[in-house]
Amino acid sequence: MKLFTFNDGKRLKLGINTEKGLLDLTKVLQSFPNPSVPQTMEQLIAGGETHLQELESFVNRILKEVADECFLREEETVFGPCVPNPGKIICVGLNYRKHAVESNMRIPEYPVLFNKFDNSISAHKEVIPIPYNAEQIDYEAELVMVIGKKAKQVAKKNALDYVLGYCNGNDLSVRELQFRTNQWLLGKTSDGFCPIGPYLVTADEIENPNNLDMKTYVNREIRQNSNTADMIFHCDELISYISHYMALNPGDIIMTGTPEGVILGYPKEDQHWLKSGDEMVIEISGLGRLINQLG
Repeated sequence: MKLFTFNDGKRLKLGINTEKGLLDLTKVLQSFPNPSVPQTMEQLIAGGETHLQELESFVNRILKEVADECFLREEETVFGPCVPNPGKIICVGLNYRKHAVESNMRIPEYPVLFNKFDNSISAHKEVIPIPYNAEQIDYEAELVMVIGKKAKQVAKKNALDYVLGYCNGNDLSVRELQFRTNQWLLGKTSDGFCPIGPYLVTADEIENPNNLDMKTYVNREIRQNSNTADMIFHCDELISYISHYMALNPGDIIMTGTPEGVILGYPKEDQHWLKSGDEMVIEISGLGRLINQLG
């Protein structure tokens, strides 16, 4: 399933992208009441596989009977973050070989981990504010894993069983702040600097997260064009590694790193940093297109 949240002007509601269009689950439940069906993304994530199965079964059963007014017009829909309230936001740096090379950094022996905070979470089509005095703003297309059940010291061979789903992410960065000190945090976690979405695509729809095409466009010009196969540490390795040092809980997200093609990797004379009005599009196989503009 392709799940999303949207804002009805009062609160975030749960929606599903079906073969018939974008379904407003709240309106559906008014016509087809079912107390076992989760009504928010938080409820769905907390209920894990059980709630996911209940929701899928419910939608498959009633979809043909749903009235037209239960569907949203995509161009009028105000999307929310597909995971509105993540627990931990764990990011992986230098996780693509060609990106490490273009950044003039050595290939890491272990995953390079850092974090963002929840103030950085933003949604598909949301305008991202430029931070105070920021000049060197860069994009980073990333595959995001959303954890669906508690993972503690899990083996690599079982690690993907703990993933609820996947989404597009953009690890926006202010480079002069990122490298001001040895800690990257300040340049990584400005308000809105972690847009995710538009959909949380359940794990059963992604056959192999370690082989997905990914692209970034800036103002319709392609900037990144790669595949998750270029990861140094693949999705299952990351979950296993992280879970041996901290428990991963439902709703935690892991940003798995970005491929080559970021502005930081350009020759100095060609480093034209993002500016107000620039549009970024992140596109990963099966996950839709995440669109954001700098404000």
